Amino acid sequence: MAYATLAGGCFWCLVKPFTTYPGIETVVSGYSGGHVDHPTYESVSTNQTGHVETVQITYDPEVTTFENILDVYFKTFDPTDNGGQFFDRGEHYQPVIFYHDEHQKQAAEAKIQELNEQAIFDKPVITPIKPYKNFYPAESYHQDYYKKNPLHYEQYQRGSGRKAFIEKHWGKQND
Repeated sequence: MAYATLAGGCFWCLVKPFTTYPGIETVVSGYSGGHVDHPTYESVSTNQTGHVETVQITYDPEVTTFENILDVYFKTFDPTDNGGQFFDRGEHYQPVIFYHDEHQKQAAEAKIQELNEQAIFDKPVITPIKPYKNFYPAESYHQDYYKKNPLHYEQYQRGSGRKAFIEKHWGKQND
């Protein structure tokens, strides 16, 4: 198994697109990149821990590739905005690709270059690529939020502007 650790704003919104993708074993919401051990949602939300909300994806590299995961990932958020995502602002909502090895780093750089060459967005893709440092699973009530609270999840997707942005650029492929 291999890991992909990705941030793209609220971690609730990064889980569902990956859960039925072939080769994905688990998708866990959590916190990465900070300097505090075992952070909580409350501490991360202060923007004082250095963590961002992430998902850690465990996948079978015999079935899917990191490149395929990046294809899905870039269709889940606004990669031109590093100040947060949609109405969620602040350091802990910043998008980041945390690479686990040199291959992932190079794949992320190539994908960003490809997206910028395709000019899919009105502005350039500026999602940071950083070395993997840590991952702490979020509290249980954050895990699989789209299943536990489907109505609130759908309202959040729409109300935040995320759903409209994704549909404008990619169509309805993440429903």
